[in-house]
Amino acid sequence: MTDNIPLQPVRRPKRHDSKHRNGCCPWSRCCGIGDFRPRTVWLGHPEKREQRYPRNVINNQKYNFFTFLPGVLFNQFKYFFNLYFLLLACSQFVEELRLGALYTYWVPLGLVLFITIMREAVDEIRCYLRDKEVNSQIYSKLSMRGTVKVKSSGIQVGDLIIVEKNQRVPADMIFLRTSERNGSCFLRTDQLDGETDWKLRLPVACTQRLPTATDLLQIRSYVYAEEPNIDIHNFIGTFTREDGDPPVNESLSIENTLWASTVIASGTVVGVVIYTGKELRSVMNTSNPRHKVGLFDLEVNCLTKILFGALVVVSLVMVALQHFAGRWYLQIFRFLLLFSHIVPISLRVNLDMGKMVFSWMIKKDSKIPGTVVRASTIPEQLGRISYLLTDKTGTLTQNEMVFRRLHLGTVAYGMDSMDEVQSHVFSAYTQPTHDLPASRAPAATKVRKTISSRVHEAVKAIALVHNVTPVYEANGVTDQAEAEQHYEDTCRVYQASSPDEVSLVQWTESVGLTLVGRDQSSMQLRTPTGQILNFTILQIFPFTYESKRMGIIVRDESTGEITFYMKGADVVMAGIVQYNDWLEEECGNMAREGLRVLVVSKKSLTEEQYQDFEARYVQAKLSVHDRSLKVATVIESLEMEMELLCLTGVEDQLQTDVRPTLEILRNAGIKVWMLTGDKLETATCTAKNAHLITRNQDIHIFRPVTTRGEAHLELNAFRRKHDCALVISGDSLEVCLKYYEYEFMELACQCPAVVCCRCTPTQKAQIVRLLQERTGKLTCAVGDGGNDVSMIQEADCGVGVEGKAVFSSVFYFASVPLYQGFLIIGYSTVYTMFPVFSLVLDKDVKSEVAMLYPELYKDLLKGRPLSFKTFLIWVLISIYQGSIIMYGAMLLFESEFVHIVAISFTSLILTELLMVALTIQTWHWLMIVGELLSLACYVASLVFLHEFIDVYFITTVSFLWKVTVITLVSCLPLYILKYLRRRFSPPNYSKLTS
Repeated sequence: MTDNIPLQPVRRPKRHDSKHRNGCCPWSRCCGIGDFRPRTVWLGHPEKREQRYPRNVINNQKYNFFTFLPGVLFNQFKYFFNLYFLLLACSQFVEELRLGALYTYWVPLGLVLFITIMREAVDEIRCYLRDKEVNSQIYSKLSMRGTVKVKSSGIQVGDLIIVEKNQRVPADMIFLRTSERNGSCFLRTDQLDGETDWKLRLPVACTQRLPTATDLLQIRSYVYAEEPNIDIHNFIGTFTREDGDPPVNESLSIENTLWASTVIASGTVVGVVIYTGKELRSVMNTSNPRHKVGLFDLEVNCLTKILFGALVVVSLVMVALQHFAGRWYLQIFRFLLLFSHIVPISLRVNLDMGKMVFSWMIKKDSKIPGTVVRASTIPEQLGRISYLLTDKTGTLTQNEMVFRRLHLGTVAYGMDSMDEVQSHVFSAYTQPTHDLPASRAPAATKVRKTISSRVHEAVKAIALVHNVTPVYEANGVTDQAEAEQHYEDTCRVYQASSPDEVSLVQWTESVGLTLVGRDQSSMQLRTPTGQILNFTILQIFPFTYESKRMGIIVRDESTGEITFYMKGADVVMAGIVQYNDWLEEECGNMAREGLRVLVVSKKSLTEEQYQDFEARYVQAKLSVHDRSLKVATVIESLEMEMELLCLTGVEDQLQTDVRPTLEILRNAGIKVWMLTGDKLETATCTAKNAHLITRNQDIHIFRPVTTRGEAHLELNAFRRKHDCALVISGDSLEVCLKYYEYEFMELACQCPAVVCCRCTPTQKAQIVRLLQERTGKLTCAVGDGGNDVSMIQEADCGVGVEGKAVFSSVFYFASVPLYQGFLIIGYSTVYTMFPVFSLVLDKDVKSEVAMLYPELYKDLLKGRPLSFKTFLIWVLISIYQGSIIMYGAMLLFESEFVHIVAISFTSLILTELLMVALTIQTWHWLMIVGELLSLACYVASLVFLHEFIDVYFITTVSFLWKVTVITLVSCLPLYILKYLRRRFSPPNYSKLTS
């Protein structure tokens, strides 16, 4: 095959983020921050610490008392737009450059800085108060003096802390005791990893068996914990009790941890603190996002540079017309200062206030209730989005699972045939063991018994292999003894770490086999006849993202049989179960229907087999080095030649209005990429169901590639496709980005939709970054889980001029100002600010029309309102109006030259107000208020401006009609041009509103 793609080295441009990407400074190890070490923590004896540990203080502030003012000022003046006004103000301290009073420049700048500093101060104070509230939360601590109260900030490594139900865990702890009868507790971890599922945690067996919590202080024991790290899903440690006979050693894993920022969902727990402060898992996982600046701000900053360049050129021309006479270099600076008001400082105020109003509008929008705007500096970005990157589970879908299919290989049961499953389960517990009546045909009887037994075994396995715990509630109180004793169905609620698990257990209940009880060592099932089946839990192997499966070993108390049950993804279970010819095909079929597929299997064990396994398993769990590998090896020794029982299919319900929303986005020219951790078939089916991929679009499924050559061939095959959606796995994506980053992104950006499955959080953020670098377009990331945080932080949005200076050229190119003192300040602020600011309320079309015709959004993507063409047009308009006002005033008021300031300035104010009205598309009553308020402010201030304006003169009829003529000549031609343009070349939206 010909080599159609030139081989190029991957070039990764440097990023210029304001903060280090990993959340720490590059010299963190030199400062001691990165020098993390393992530790031995004695229970209840923080004084026995081996090293100094950080204080348990949460600090989310950007500044401290000393860095606040310098930090805020630096962030303001690092952009040319703000630096420009600072240099202007500072120049007035030079006597030769001073054009008027210092307040002319410093008052507007001071006002802008005051507003900015106050806004930052308010944010910092709010952050300080939130931190103080968290750090001041009171907890109970076990000590030799009994139970004492301690603030969260006063907690130390080694302290024994009591945490009540619905209370936040204040530090990273090892779980020692619980008040729950079942010997376990559930955690809410949504503030740690973004996942709404509850996590099951188990206490240390040795300490849970102690009579009371105070006995923890009477034993000589310690915890050996690994060095602090960012992995919230794994932990390696050991618990040792030295005064036992014999000494007790227990391995510790993630199941025995209580990470800070999680919330206790059941019971009261006691834990020993092992990490505090900056060593907390939650703190180490908090990366500082890059400083985001809106595209509009960057465009204004760029136009300011262009205007400044134009001012330099005009100043040089003015000096050249004087033949560079005298101290011409000072004249250049004076002209720059005179023309400086072409970029009004009120623009900065209007921009900031406009963004605040837009943020307020988003927050108060009745169509998206509950929306909270976290960043009020970039709301306008939402109008310029080109790429929307979204997670699947919980974002496009509801993360609410519904059981849809049970497949046994030879027969499958859907929602319409669950009564047959119920019948088989019922017969399994009611039918006598003796032979059926002789009138039945032997062959038929054999088939019926086989299917019934297979269905029963499958349902029984599903009812046992999970981590679901039934909790009984009565009148809102958990663990009511009476309700639990009688297993009241109306009081039972299932708690689990995954909605998949709950949906499966709820389904087994619906077909007759109900989970009614569970604790750390046993489980109870109720049959359709009301009989209680008791099982002892010997071992449980939780689901992990690496293993993609979970298992449990139970002993049936009625028969003594030991059975190993396992369920997991088909990609891993295919190599574990016995050979069959239907697993792969049926898994693919169910996945194409949008179902999440789990393979369920079992294996019977003899007592000797289990005892041998347990000895090896306990030994592996006690290992400190390579524990995970050793444990996995022991478990894998059981995972061979397991009996395939069934396939289960559950469906994640789509969010409300997902389909019409994606349709609107597509018509608006916004490309949607779905980044998910689900398997390829499920992700593809969800994309089709949500209409992310339309029915008439072709789909190119990128074949799995592992080498550079394979990636090269597949990219060539993809290049020959046109207008087709791309579906690619995370592994293949990694290979393509490693060798052909530029070529892959070029092809992917041409696709109408892209689905990336089996994506890691790092890959999600990498895709966002590459889109920004390769396309230069704005991106928006939407997600709901902890694995989406990096993507959201990386994206541009995460869910959720005027001119007046012709006077100097008239008066022999002299560098003297026409308007001085308060006139300059007033024009930059109160005289013009309200009408310009009211433009934030302007609308091209109604909201209903915009939603009905999303194609209108494409005009925003072009950025025409602030393009160089638009900018040049407004510059020409400013030159025209400035010339008319100045020369018109001289022509009409030649005999009254001393009144030229009053005449031209009044015309200027009226022209400004009329030009604002000219740009309005849809009038709002506040716009009229803004216009009248500005005019009223000017008229009222005339009483105090007698130094610059003759108050008696402006009341004459001559003044009024001549100002009217100048204003009309300045504005009327523009109104005529606007009418002609709308008449013969109307914009797209006007066709919809007419």
